[in-house]
Amino acid sequence: MSHKKIYFAGAGGIGMAALERYFLAKGCRVAGYDRTPTDLTRALQDEGVEITFDESVEAIPADFKGCPEEVLVVYTPALPDMHPGLSYFRENGYEVVKRAAVLGNITRDTKGLCFAGTHGKTTTSSMAAHILNTCKVGCNAFLGGILRNYNSNLLLSATSPYSVIEADEYDRSFHHLRPYIAVITATDPDQLDIYGTEEAYLESFAHFTELIKPGGMLVVHEDLKLKPRVPEGVKIYTYSRDKGDFHAENIRRGNGEITFDIVTPSETVRDITLGVPVEINIENAIAAFAACYLTGDIEIDAARDAIASFMGPKRRFEFWLKEPGAEGRAIIDDYAHHPDELRASIMSVKSLYPGRRLTVAFQPHLYSRTRDFAPEFAASLSLADEVILLDIYPAREEPIPGVTSEIIFNDIKCKDKVMIDKQHLTETIKNRNFEILLTVGAGDICNYLPEIVKNVNLR
Repeated sequence: MSHKKIYFAGAGGIGMAALERYFLAKGCRVAGYDRTPTDLTRALQDEGVEITFDESVEAIPADFKGCPEEVLVVYTPALPDMHPGLSYFRENGYEVVKRAAVLGNITRDTKGLCFAGTHGKTTTSSMAAHILNTCKVGCNAFLGGILRNYNSNLLLSATSPYSVIEADEYDRSFHHLRPYIAVITATDPDQLDIYGTEEAYLESFAHFTELIKPGGMLVVHEDLKLKPRVPEGVKIYTYSRDKGDFHAENIRRGNGEITFDIVTPSETVRDITLGVPVEINIENAIAAFAACYLTGDIEIDAARDAIASFMGPKRRFEFWLKEPGAEGRAIIDDYAHHPDELRASIMSVKSLYPGRRLTVAFQPHLYSRTRDFAPEFAASLSLADEVILLDIYPAREEPIPGVTSEIIFNDIKCKDKVMIDKQHLTETIKNRNFEILLTVGAGDICNYLPEIVKNVNLR
């Protein structure tokens, strides 16, 4: 892209942040708008992004106005179409594109490893980026979470032919991409406010497989309903924990570690140890390893070291407290916001701490998702010993009549359950003698963790 000025409408989104940092590194002038300040927007401002929290046209930097040939405008679909700044740019002849279109241009010019799926895509893409970086192959990686190994969601390389991209199905954004290697981790129905039906959701993933470049590859989970439609010459590989072209065997658990071997189509790679030792990361590691292995450019020993040193993205099974000893308490935070993700997160904690009492504090994300999956959320939460259920985090949505957290709460089977407003979360936890606490959700529940941990340490 030839533009030297890039304006981001919705500059505080995690995916937008990676592109802002990318263009800063390219020497571009970067500015934008977001609704409210956050730790991320403050970090971006410190790095040189000019962000305003005033949506008026007057707040747009003066030298971004009246020069449509100089400025590229990138927007997130979560922003309303009638946003004043967006309206100004559209009405005055600026090139206005989705974030996904920019990523699509990057995949056209590189060998893109694109990770899609209802869940698992942030961890698998982050792990793949870390593998390529550790193997000295390098990559330009645009990730959906802040990777703790680098304290960033962007990795840069001036020489690598590879890009690693989290392929988001929201608003069909991933249809802008042209993968060299596509990975699909899961296709459990989600985003039904966009797709309407499971059939339409699956069709969207099928179309994604049609976009793989000639000579490319698809790595797909063994147990999906998806029927891929790859172009001629594109090879399909399957994976899962126990079967497929890539799978695990000889799984060993003990002393807080999970170690296993990865079976590939041509060899068995021994003694893979997870840096984040939870069950779901066995499959995540297999998927990430498979994508990197198929490039033909990685060294096995370096890849093994990378998986062992992988710390994970923030908010993906992130420990905030881990007291030593068999009776030590733990606080874990996870981004899970789909019923299957929630179930997997709870089961991972129970596996890690067998026999301990598990308290789950869950914040539902979106009115539409709560409406569509209330029974499934209740079933997953029923696996906990006690549940603290918060009000719904609306994100981009207006309230839906009759849809509140109560439609989940009423069907939760565990006896010890309470429904509260999020402002009472810290006090509620302070007054409970929890053993293992899991905070879960894609909203702002994580903002309460510093105070929760502080109260625990003051006891």
